[in-house]
Amino acid sequence: MDKLSAFVRLMRPINCTMMGFAVFVGAILASIVPTQPTIAQLFSLNWLHIIFGFLTGFTFCAAAMAINDYYDRKIDAINEPNRPIPSGKIKPNEALAFVGVLSAFGFVFAGLISPICVVVAAASLAITATYITVGKRRGLPGNFLVSICVAIPFIYGSITVSGTVGLNVVLFASMAFLSNTGREITKGIVDVKGDNVEKIKTVAVRYGEKKAALSSAIFYITAVALTPVTWFLGLVSVWFVPFVLVTDIGLIVCSTLLVLDHSREKARRIKNVVLLLFLVGLLAYIFGVIK
Repeated sequence: MDKLSAFVRLMRPINCTMMGFAVFVGAILASIVPTQPTIAQLFSLNWLHIIFGFLTGFTFCAAAMAINDYYDRKIDAINEPNRPIPSGKIKPNEALAFVGVLSAFGFVFAGLISPICVVVAAASLAITATYITVGKRRGLPGNFLVSICVAIPFIYGSITVSGTVGLNVVLFASMAFLSNTGREITKGIVDVKGDNVEKIKTVAVRYGEKKAALSSAIFYITAVALTPVTWFLGLVSVWFVPFVLVTDIGLIVCSTLLVLDHSREKARRIKNVVLLLFLVGLLAYIFGVIK
C-alpha cells in the first residue's frame, strides 16, 4: 500500500484532475452558446470524446509530474525530501517506467478522438519534455513553457468537440497562461535554496525574492484584467460574475500579500491558494455558459 500511495503522490492527482477538467472546460466553452438554452446543447455534445479528452489531460499531466520529479530528484532532496523519489519510496527507474505507461495511455485516449488530437497531445508532451530537460534551468522562459502546457488543455478540449478554437477559449487560455506564470515565479521563491545549488536561474535566483514577488503580482493582475473582456464581448452569462469575482479578488489579495511578505513560507502558502483560485476560475467559465 505504501508503494501504491507513493505512485499516487508522484502523479499529483489534484493537479491531474484539474488538467483533465481544463479539457472539459475547453470543450464546454467551445460548444455552449450562452444565448441559447443550455440543457438542449448539453445533450447534443459528444460526451464520449469529452471523457477521452479528460483522460488524455489527466494521464499526460500525471506523466509530466512523474518525469519532472525524476529530473528534480537532486533538488527535491534539498527542497522537498519527503517526495516519493528522494524519500526512496520509488526508484528513479520505476518513475521512468511509470511515465512510459501513462504516456501510452494518453496517446490511446487522444487517438480515440481524432488524429489532430494526437498531434496536439504530442506537441504538449514535447513542450513538457523541453521544459524539464532544458527550459527549467532558464528561469522565466521555462515558466512560459509550463504555462503553455497549462493553457493547451483548454485548446485541446475545444478541438475534441469542434475541431476549432473559439475566441472565448483563446481568452481563457490566455488567462490561464498569465496566472500560471505568476504561480511558477512564486514557486521559484519557495525553491530558491535548492535552485541556487543546482544553478537554476529562476527570477528569484537571478534578481531576488522581492523582484520575483513583484513579477508574480504583475502576471496575476494582468490575468485579472482580462476577465472583464469575456463579459463585455457577451461570451458568458451573468452566472460568470460571482465566481470570477472570487478568483479576481483572491489573486489581487495574494499579489498584495506576496509583495508585502515574500518569504519562503508565505510564497508556499500563496502558491497553494492560487491553485484553489484556478479551480474557482474554471467554475466561473463553466457556470458562465449557463443561460
